[in-house]
Amino acid sequence: MAREPELLSPEIVNRGIEDSGPYAGSPSFSVRVRRGLPDFLNSVNLKYVKLGYCYLINHGLYLVTAPLLSLIFCAQIGKLSWQHFCLRGDLTDALFLLGLFGLILYMYLDSFPRSTYLLDFACYRPPNQLKISKEEYMELARKSGKYDDAAIEFKQRVLKSSGMGDETYLPRVVFKPNYKISLKDGREEAAMVMFGAVDDLFAATRIRPKDIKILIVNCGVLNTTPSLSAMVINHYKLRHNVHSFNLGGMGCAAGVIAIDLARDLLNAYPGSYALVVSTEVVSFAWYSGKDLDMLLPNCFFRMGAAAMLLSNHRLDWWHAKYELKQLVRIHKGMDNRSFQSIYLKEDGEGNQGLSVNKDVIEVGGHALKANITTLGPLVLPLSEQLHFFTSLLFKNKSKSKPYIANYKLAFEHVCILATSKKVLDEIQTNLELTEEYMEASKKTLERFGNTSSSSVWYELAYLEANTRIHRGDRVWQIAFGSGFKCNSVVWRALKNVGRPKRSPWINDPRSDRKGRIPNTKRLKLEAVVC
Repeated sequence: MAREPELLSPEIVNRGIEDSGPYAGSPSFSVRVRRGLPDFLNSVNLKYVKLGYCYLINHGLYLVTAPLLSLIFCAQIGKLSWQHFCLRGDLTDALFLLGLFGLILYMYLDSFPRSTYLLDFACYRPPNQLKISKEEYMELARKSGKYDDAAIEFKQRVLKSSGMGDETYLPRVVFKPNYKISLKDGREEAAMVMFGAVDDLFAATRIRPKDIKILIVNCGVLNTTPSLSAMVINHYKLRHNVHSFNLGGMGCAAGVIAIDLARDLLNAYPGSYALVVSTEVVSFAWYSGKDLDMLLPNCFFRMGAAAMLLSNHRLDWWHAKYELKQLVRIHKGMDNRSFQSIYLKEDGEGNQGLSVNKDVIEVGGHALKANITTLGPLVLPLSEQLHFFTSLLFKNKSKSKPYIANYKLAFEHVCILATSKKVLDEIQTNLELTEEYMEASKKTLERFGNTSSSSVWYELAYLEANTRIHRGDRVWQIAFGSGFKCNSVVWRALKNVGRPKRSPWINDPRSDRKGRIPNTKRLKLEAVVC
């Protein structure tokens, strides 16, 4: 397979005044070259365009043929008049035909694909004693004795340009000197964040734990025996025949995968409630060595979890918040560079951690390009698709740049996984998104850091806390993670969503009365992803 050309981004770095040597007292500059995101809207792979239209046609065939067959049946029934019943039969025959028609109508409606509804969701906000500033982070890292001068300098440089604020959350046990993180520490953190989110969800929806028939828990690194899903079952005493699933090792994109699995299971068990819990256990993913490529996750990952309640019961349409409209998953694992871009391994001293190599920005961009190309035919207005195809057909005859689809016409809100501000800025530029579209992602990165698969839910919670969600609004959640995967899901608001009583953004000491977080000084950022 032909390797796509690398896209490089040069940057001039001011290193200050030289302290010693022949150039002492003189200003010093260096040129840093990084791999950048591909311009994924200017190079289109027709394979993914075809895949998107296949999704559309598969659903469209059912929506067209089923009503057509019903229309033919009704037309035949309509040929029968009251005189037919009076002359050839009695009232019993009429009732029989009406009953038969009702049965067929019921079978048609029952076989019609059920919509998946998001009744509500909740995000966990850890206690204030777990808040950590960048200054305190560096102080504890030095005192831990686990890192040499090069590692400390690297951490400080990344944190300074990370885009995160001073009120993210970390368990202090990761900085404990001469201490190795244990399975017990991981279980305790998992219990804190998972049960905290689920407690808030049950309180908001007033759903009883015994009503849950489907349970899906996703966590990237911590996989215990019994599983995390078994911990939830034991804690809430769920029913004995609950359908339980535990997703591990799937990275930051696992939350959307869990939603996809829940949708399939709800179709298999209609009328059920599905509980989805997305989290990452920071303490168990912590790296205590000195390899720089394995220190990046330490700088960005923070505590958090989200719990979502889904249903496909038709009556739940009346009180659900959102309806699932589209879900697209792209996996680039067949490519070795993509497969190895984020890799759990041990360093030379036996310390385990996530390695993030130099190719991750580039392979992530290609995965995102494939995802939005597949999603486009499902969500873009017909006028945008016509512009796109016209540009695609005549691109060889014209030297002008191809037409870039306006995704702002397809969505009112966008929630992009909060990885780094550099990546968010690159995506904003490529998709030509305004600051209003990017606000939720950037504010979540600043306030909570990278909470892995639950990040997109903190962003949706931000929109709700600021009463941005109105009936009919479409919300696009984008997540990407190891493998390499890029997944996206589209929700449609079924009502005007008011300010929730429980939210990680409400009753925050930094927030004003409307739940908004004040703007802080913009920082220059490193190109780092989860």
